[in-house]
Amino acid sequence: MQVIYEQAASKDDEKAVIRAVEKTDEIQAAINLLESGTGRIAVTKDEQTYMLNIGNIYYIESVDKKTFIYTKDNCYETKYKLYELENLLNMNFLRCAKAMIVNIRKIKSVKSDINGRMNAGLLNDEAVVIARSYVKDLKKRLGI
Repeated sequence: MQVIYEQAASKDDEKAVIRAVEKTDEIQAAINLLESGTGRIAVTKDEQTYMLNIGNIYYIESVDKKTFIYTKDNCYETKYKLYELENLLNMNFLRCAKAMIVNIRKIKSVKSDINGRMNAGLLNDEAVVIARSYVKDLKKRLGI
């Protein structure tokens, strides 16, 4: 595949065009990669609102009807419900339990667990449990 780079005169002129015969998994992955740097979501921490880049999210968890977003070093709260976030986030995110969504690009390792579950080690050295009903989809997305 030929790749062409042209320098734009300004930020307003920046765009990416992908010309392909069909939209394969590889093309979709390229689209997701380009889009993941641009998406942002409103979050709060210490009564202050921040705009968080979606690509910085490691996982999202719902606890006591509140939704928390975890990055490498911080935890934020958001007003969105998990099902709303599933619609907002790109293909790099996967529901891994009833109350959790994980960024598959932040997974460092996976290990099978008893009862068909899996443990996923993240790049920030945290671990999340993948419920058995979501293991098949995770394996497919990771190519294992």
